[in-house]
Amino acid sequence: MDFIYKLFPLNSIIKEDISKIINSFNDWDRFKNKKILISGANGFLPAYLVETFLALDKSYHTSVIALVRNKEKAEKRFSHLLNNPNLKILVQDVSVDFDIDDKLDFIIHAASQASPKYFGIDPVGTLSANVLGTINLIKIAQKNNVASFLYFSSGEVYGQVKEDEIPIKEDTFGYVNCANVRACYGESKRMGENICVCYHAQYGVNAKIVRPFHTYGPGMALDDGRVFADLVADIVNKRNIILKSDGSAIRPFCYLVDATLGFLTVLTRGENGQAYNVGNPYEEYSVLELANILVNLYPELNLEVIANKPITNTNYLKSPILRNSPNIDKIRQLNWMPEVTVHEGFKRTISSFL
Repeated sequence: MDFIYKLFPLNSIIKEDISKIINSFNDWDRFKNKKILISGANGFLPAYLVETFLALDKSYHTSVIALVRNKEKAEKRFSHLLNNPNLKILVQDVSVDFDIDDKLDFIIHAASQASPKYFGIDPVGTLSANVLGTINLIKIAQKNNVASFLYFSSGEVYGQVKEDEIPIKEDTFGYVNCANVRACYGESKRMGENICVCYHAQYGVNAKIVRPFHTYGPGMALDDGRVFADLVADIVNKRNIILKSDGSAIRPFCYLVDATLGFLTVLTRGENGQAYNVGNPYEEYSVLELANILVNLYPELNLEVIANKPITNTNYLKSPILRNSPNIDKIRQLNWMPEVTVHEGFKRTISSFL
């Protein structure tokens, strides 16, 4: 069942989140009377940006063009905003060459298949949005001389780094087997970043890059295929957590409010041609530890954690990375710091689905 459509019109958790984002960010004047194109707008991460911009006081007159591939899904996702004159839904495959008549001030390129369940069944579709889509949108950014172009990359660009290089700095890179189908995501994200850097260097496009790490929160698809979504789905459905591994993989978990504030920070204060990690290295847990935390958040359900069950879905391409965690010194210099703990963030996330 697709739980995401149960969340809207906005429930109290999401309203509180959007309010916190608005009250925690200080550069809203940058968006006054501006038009923002957001690709992949009904996706998990960019949707909070759409919500936030359109929740600003009406005196800001901030408008959003939500570029999506699926009109029906977008209209369900933003059903409570369809009568808002500042929202325009544009149905367009970002990987296909196109132009847009509207004068744009900001572009946020977040269209991408980020779930591992797609890497095996649609690797071409996965890489196309990151490569062709980035070229198409950055050309539009160049034409409009936008104030800022923000590209959503990923912590996966780092590949397999050495243990002593973790937490990972923005200039640290490890091994990626480009002859492996799963590399369709990480390698194309790398190419998307280089496109941004090159268009900035050659044409002066004000392009910045964010590399999100393991972000969770209300609105994420519970059939997403990533482990933290699976764990939340188990709690929501009141069933035992059955791990498809020994749960030893270690990941940093960042709540969506913190991540959204990070994206806005880089969009407005980041240096052109630069990449910034956006993640929470202070909330780093193994999958098994996280599973036990979530079970213990709801003792009344009497759920158990069962580890080491083999993966039966051959389309799911498991990550070879045992541990990754970001060094966030660079974005901290822009006055951003994650605040939400795993206990608080997952409690809010699960509550948003109930």
